[in-house]
Amino acid sequence: METLEYTDVNAHVVARCKAGDRKAQYELYKLYSKSMFNVSMRITNDYTEAEDVLQESFLNAFRELHTFKGDSTFGSWLKRIVINKSITKVRSRRLQVVQIEDHQDFAEETSEGDFEDMEYKVESIKRAIQQLPDGYRVVLTLYLLEGYDHGEIAEVLGISEATSKSQYSRARKKLLSLMEEQALSR
Repeated sequence: METLEYTDVNAHVVARCKAGDRKAQYELYKLYSKSMFNVSMRITNDYTEAEDVLQESFLNAFRELHTFKGDSTFGSWLKRIVINKSITKVRSRRLQVVQIEDHQDFAEETSEGDFEDMEYKVESIKRAIQQLPDGYRVVLTLYLLEGYDHGEIAEVLGISEATSKSQYSRARKKLLSLMEEQALSR
């Protein structure tokens, strides 16, 4: 089996950071701060908290840069830090994802075609996502926007895979409901 190697176009900047170059740290911050802020904002749904997460994440990344092995790109390593800190921030609000004991048949979920049939603008979708309860928004964001699968979400959030699927299913239904409400209020 062939081993995949990651080519990090910013590896030279990371190497300079590891050597203690403060200008290189600022370069990395400029390269990644906007996208990492957006990741945090989608999870925390709070501008101030997302700013805090961004700063904490970069401080942590620079402090722990010696542990970065280069097995992945710096951006994906940093993104993992941002996601974990964002989830911690949401949890600090005493968020508890409710465990679902009844195992539903998820094959009966709304089909993907339902989403394609609706012609909503990106801004209305963003507004609807921001209105979701924290647990729903976090799972939906990790699954749809960050590309995590339910097993990874379960591991990150400390829940079962079935709970992740259930939260995602409920988030989708709630999102559709919110979008319908927005369409009717136009």
